[in-house]
Amino acid sequence: MSLINKVAYITGGSKGIGYAIAEKLLKLGMRVAISGRNIASLESSANSLGKSDNVFCITSDVGLLVDEQKAVQQIIDKWGQVDVVVANAGVGYFAPVDELTEEDWLKMINTNLSGAFYTLKSSVDALKKSKGYYITIASLAGANFFEKGSGYNATKFGLVGFTQAAMLDLRKYDIKVSTIMPGSVSTGFANNTPSEKDAWKIQPEDIGELVVDLLKMNPRTLPSKIEVRPKRPDLK
Repeated sequence: MSLINKVAYITGGSKGIGYAIAEKLLKLGMRVAISGRNIASLESSANSLGKSDNVFCITSDVGLLVDEQKAVQQIIDKWGQVDVVVANAGVGYFAPVDELTEEDWLKMINTNLSGAFYTLKSSVDALKKSKGYYITIASLAGANFFEKGSGYNATKFGLVGFTQAAMLDLRKYDIKVSTIMPGSVSTGFANNTPSEKDAWKIQPEDIGELVVDLLKMNPRTLPSKIEVRPKRPDLK
């Protein structure tokens, strides 16, 4: 299946998993819009990606519906279509539930959960026209709870449920919907600095390859929920 000139929108696309997905899709000849809140970071990433006519930077806070509506409209104004949407933007704050602040709770809810809804709400009409694909980047934390993870678990459990219900709502329009649930990934998430010590983890490009596999799969088949984890966590 050719993906040349198809249009993808990736939230949180300036680094980590989002950046790796953008890199893989560009290599397939797709046009890719990446969004985030920091324009300097976005422009730096665009330069690293090649800053070609196939890369488009958009400033947007996924926690604001109006921002996502504007982002999607900018993509349509530029390229006329949206074929793939990857709701990747996410944050994590970890503390015992009795110490977790309201501010950190709301940041996670707004980005990880409401953000995915706002991204889909803003792009669903375009996806109906293209019979496109909506993918969320959730986490194994959406199936496995852990100490100090009450807020993060709540958002990722919610994201998995939201995506699966959306899949049932949208498949009648020939829109494919999947959620990817990675375990530990070597990124800058939660103030981590990727280094050789992260060699045992999933690498961002692995998630990028998984997205490519989903897009190339025969449309009669839908892997709606995909769990991926490091093969050898004992090596950490």
